[in-house]
Amino acid sequence: MSAFVIDAFEFCRNNGYREGVTPVAEMTRLAADCADPSGEITWSIQGGQTKQGYPSMTLSVEGMVNLVCQRCLGPFAYHIDSSTMLVLGKDDADADEIEEILDDESIDVIVGSHEADIRQLLEDEALLALPQAPKHEVCPDTKLIDSLKSDKVSPFAALKSLKPE
Repeated sequence: MSAFVIDAFEFCRNNGYREGVTPVAEMTRLAADCADPSGEITWSIQGGQTKQGYPSMTLSVEGMVNLVCQRCLGPFAYHIDSSTMLVLGKDDADADEIEEILDDESIDVIVGSHEADIRQLLEDEALLALPQAPKHEVCPDTKLIDSLKSDKVSPFAALKSLKPE
């Protein structure tokens, strides 16, 4: 069994804790959304129970990744810093029931596993922390944008001259 594969229910029951640092290059789905695979993600996962006694894991991810700006198409550094609580259900019906009981949008209820790969959960958390449309606050190089906004004559400019005054 891999060091990253855990019995999620046992991990929660024993208040397990793991932490580490994973290169972005090893998180293939995250690396695919980045401008390059450089950088590292520092992570931790803490097992426990909710107030109601349901098994839960708190995942935290933090680190710098390089994304592509959607305005200027240049790379820029983005700081990921996210934490979430996952509550575990035994199956889909149990997860739905727990979700209804907890009635809290900030808590995600998932179906737990006795062979859960925490790398997948951590990469999911990092992906969810990315902006939907990544962009600089102020783009440093606007040559590409400026070239698109050049002083081209509008094809409708000739129609303006036909309009009576």
